[in-house]
Amino acid sequence: MSELQREVSELEKKSATAARLFDIRRIIGGLFTVYGVIVTVAGLTASDADLEKAVGVNINLWTGLGMLALGLFFLVWLWLRPVAPPAPRPPAE
Repeated sequence: MSELQREVSELEKKSATAARLFDIRRIIGGLFTVYGVIVTVAGLTASDADLEKAVGVNINLWTGLGMLALGLFFLVWLWLRPVAPPAPRPPAE
């Protein structure tokens, strides 16, 4: 019976690791941070013609900074409130 309990506890550990790895906050935060950096760089290197198209507003810069802030918010939220591992079940008898 102890072999079965060991296997179950091993699977629970793997499940908790998978839950932390595929937490939606990590995926959203990572994507928004990466795209935010890309769009911010595009905004910093905008030409005068690009600014003219947007009526003088550097929309890439502002959008990139907003995306970067949102991505960092999700990652900080993940860091401050990580997913709790599932409570161990009492052994079945």
